[in-house]
Amino acid sequence: MCASFAARSIGDSGTLASEYLRRKHDIVIGREALRQIMMTADLWRGRRRGTEAIHQWRKRRSCRGEMVQWDTSTHDWLEGRGETIYLIHMIDDATSELTARFVRHDSTEENMRVLRQYLEKHGRPVAFYTDKASLFQTTPKTPRDRLAEQDKPELPPTQIGRALRELAVVWMAAHSPQAKGRVERSFQTAQDRLVKGLRVAGAATIEEANRYLDKEFLPWWNQHLVVAAANPADAHRPVDRDCDLDAVLSVVDTRQVAADYTIRFQGKMYRIVRADIRPGLRGGMVRVEVRLDGSVQVRFQEKYLGIEECQPQPKQQPVKRSRQTKRAPVKPSEASRRITAEIGRRGGIPVWKAAQIG
Repeated sequence: MCASFAARSIGDSGTLASEYLRRKHDIVIGREALRQIMMTADLWRGRRRGTEAIHQWRKRRSCRGEMVQWDTSTHDWLEGRGETIYLIHMIDDATSELTARFVRHDSTEENMRVLRQYLEKHGRPVAFYTDKASLFQTTPKTPRDRLAEQDKPELPPTQIGRALRELAVVWMAAHSPQAKGRVERSFQTAQDRLVKGLRVAGAATIEEANRYLDKEFLPWWNQHLVVAAANPADAHRPVDRDCDLDAVLSVVDTRQVAADYTIRFQGKMYRIVRADIRPGLRGGMVRVEVRLDGSVQVRFQEKYLGIEECQPQPKQQPVKRSRQTKRAPVKPSEASRRITAEIGRRGGIPVWKAAQIG
């Protein structure tokens, strides 16, 4: 009865169902015996394995922390029971030690949160090995793709690339999915065992999925699937005390300070408080950090500045000048016309006499 329920719930060939019966129901039965029972009850059918192509596996790195593979899976983890979620994996190449987290979006901010979780637990690895996704590499424009390799300009790093540089961690790009096979195979295992475990646990929200991931799946993985490194030395480096992870793991941009000590950022205007105004600030460039908690911090050189949001002054409308009415020309009098005509005929009169003309 319990074996039948485990098989229906887990759908495994015997290994996971056997572990589930022993852990949840204190029923000890071998996986081969359970597999035969499942096949007799028509709950599972064996599959013929074809001859696989010979693949030369890449040798593992020698030390823990020497290289960590990093990727995200878009599998249907909750099988329609809840919202769409993504699984971020960070797996050590030397030991297969796993750090993982379910997130709602495969975004820069969510990956930075998982990166912080890894740094606080293990320290700084020597290198991260990822694909060429836009999170890690700036995508060149089409004309630049056509340039020769030596003529291509160096593109600015992404936010994650900048953060890794500030942490002194090397970023390495894989040229194919097969190149990062260790993290790809970890997703295959997770898509089998983790999905079934979430199904049995009845997880329907991202909070429940992360709770099962932290309490059940990751402890099982790091207990049974982790191997000893060839070199017992740990290549992880501690995060320096003067390293502000809040500042490093943020979305960074630069702005120029206006003449009135204000900056515009994301459609808003911020004024630098009077107490933090210093020489060189007007017209200078400041670093604007959007922290993972949503707060905005502004740094000039090595000092953070106090800011306050303000409303931009409304533009003054130009004053419209009223058009002045033109005066009608005054017609000369008959005497004036007669004198003017007389001047034209005689060639001129004395000035004193012209002054007496009315």
